[in-house]
Order: sequence, then structure tokens, then C-alpha cells
Amino acid sequence: MKILFASDSFKGSLSSEKTAELLARAANEVFDRPVCTSVPVADGGEGTADAVIAALDGSRIDVDVTGPLFETVSAFYGSLPGGKAVIEMASASGLPLVPPEKRNPLHTTTYGTGELIRHALDQGFTDLSIAIGGSATNDGGMGCAKALGVRFLDEHGKELEGIGADLEKIRSIDVSGLDPRICKTKITVMCDVTNPLCGKDGATYTFGAQKGADAAALDRLEAGMINYRDVIRRQFHIDPDQIQGGGAAGGLGTALTVFLGGEMKSGIETVLDLIRFDERLDGVDLVVTGEGRTDWQSCFGKVMQGVGMRAKKKGIAVVGLSGSLGKDAMNITEYGISSLMTTVDGPMPLEDALSRADELYYLGAVRMFRMIRLGMELAG
Repeated sequence: MKILFASDSFKGSLSSEKTAELLARAANEVFDRPVCTSVPVADGGEGTADAVIAALDGSRIDVDVTGPLFETVSAFYGSLPGGKAVIEMASASGLPLVPPEKRNPLHTTTYGTGELIRHALDQGFTDLSIAIGGSATNDGGMGCAKALGVRFLDEHGKELEGIGADLEKIRSIDVSGLDPRICKTKITVMCDVTNPLCGKDGATYTFGAQKGADAAALDRLEAGMINYRDVIRRQFHIDPDQIQGGGAAGGLGTALTVFLGGEMKSGIETVLDLIRFDERLDGVDLVVTGEGRTDWQSCFGKVMQGVGMRAKKKGIAVVGLSGSLGKDAMNITEYGISSLMTTVDGPMPLEDALSRADELYYLGAVRMFRMIRLGMELAG
């Protein structure tokens, strides 16, 4: 029996690699000499770069860049075979880099993400996959584009700093200084939201509050984003509100598309393509996937959906082992997942579940594999 483990990380407790280790131990306890293989998986959010680096035996490149508040932070990206690199914008411009008491997207920038891209270009990479989840910013991607040579000018022709508060000041955009290597580089933007740049479902009103913006700041940022959108419409004849995902990462999706020519793609689908997941399914009898919490959101571009659909196309059974189940969790069964089990074995505080994560996951895996073995015996 050949089993492939392809689980997301359990935020705050288990890495994708650790789940594979525990699953292999449980499978060997229940089955007679199973062949266990594993691959780290992520959906374009936190942990994407690490998962892809591990899956492809790539290497990590550490770089000091400008953080969201213009401080120096240690960021990284992944070097992959074939002149490819994977960049996780949260490494340079992510919300965890900003202390809660200092969170205000009027003052944060994506400049460091642009520096990561520039560093990758300096190293000769010509194929970049950029994961844009988890930002601390709402600058429309101005900072990132500025780091690569785009100039955002106010009414006096003065170049702006590239923060959220600058959006309302833009009067023209000068792309003549854009790094010429960009036009020779393939840029894939890993994005799992479809929010436009502006409006009630746009970057500001959907994500701004969680980045520290109060009601007044949200209104100011939205007015600035509308101004930014209108300048882009006028100069480039592109409507950012028609770009699915243009509002992702505080508008970084728009900048990567309009100025850098990036192509928006599903994060999980991009990751599965990068790690050659379909090839890893060859000869597999069962796939085990999972995540920290499965609910209705799991059906919208998350790891379990992506893994389930790829396996379903090849007629391979998939089961899910998750930390907990929420509202409409069983909807995931429409996407190739045959059944779900939880790691917890009874009601318990979250703190207890997290502190016992390894033990609970292993015991849950044993229960799951015993049920699968029973099904095999009944079928036989």
C-alpha cells in the first residue's frame, strides 16, 4: 500500500513536515509495510516559501530589507531548480513584523518586498512566484514598485515615500525607470482572494481593520485608493477594479499586475504545480491531507481542496485529518475528500489541544488508519 502525505501546517502547533512524520509512524503501526511518501504543501499564505523549498530541495536566501515601518528586517526567499525563485511577501512586509500597538496601514510600506524581487533579479532568477498573503500594508503596492524604479509623484512633481497615506497625493506615475530586467522575467502572483482594489469588497474595507486601521483611517485610505485607481486608469488604460485579486495584500496585487506584468494564479494551484504534485501521485493508493481547522472556507483555494481535486482526477482516495471542524466542514467532500476526522478526542480548551498537538495528531492518525484498514477488510 502506497500512501502520500500532503497536509498543510497546523498554525501554531505542527509543521507540514511534522504531520508527515507522525502519519508515517501511525501508518507503520496499523498496516503491514506501507510505503509512505510525503510532500510539504501550502496555499500561497504563511509557510509557502518554506514548503516549496523543502519539496524541491531548494535553498533559502536570507536578505536584509526594509520592513513595513522602514526598519531593517531579515527576510528570505527560495532558490529553486531551473532559474526559479519563490518569494513570500509576508517575509518582508507581513503583519507579524509590526507590533500590535504600531499597526496602522497609513504608515506601512511594501518597499521590502520590492527589494526581495530586486535581489532575486540580481541573482539571475528569471521566473518568480510571489505569494502575497499576510501583509501589514495598504499602500497599493507603491512601495514594492518604487523599489523597482517606478516613481509616484505628487502635484509638485515630488516623489512620494510609498506608504498608505501617500495614495491620496498621487498625481502621476513615472514607469520610465522600471528595472529593465522585469520585462524579461516571468512573474506569477499567488493569490487566493478575488477582491478588487476599491469599494466595499476592496483592499481597504475588507482587510484594513485587521491591519490596525480605525474608521477614520479606513475612509482616508479608501479615498486614497480611489485616487490611485483613477490615476492608473488615466495613464495606463487599465481598471484595477476589474483585476480579480487586485485588492490583495493592500493593493499589491494591482502593482504586481499593472507595473510588473505579473499573472494572477491560485496559490494552491501554483504550489502544486511548482512541487510537481501530479507526478507524486503516480502509483499512490491513498492520500492523507489536513489542516488546523476545516470549515466552509476550506473549499475556496485552500490546501485540502487543491489536493483533493488533483487526486480525484486520478481516481485516488483522499482522507482528511484536521485539528477541528467548523461550519460546513463537510462541504469539502465535494472536492475529492472522502471523509474527515479530527485529532482532538474530546472537548478541551484550545491551549490544551495546542500543547498536546503531537500526541493528539498521532493518536488521531492511528484511529483514522484503523478505520481505513477495517474498510479494506470489509471490502476484501
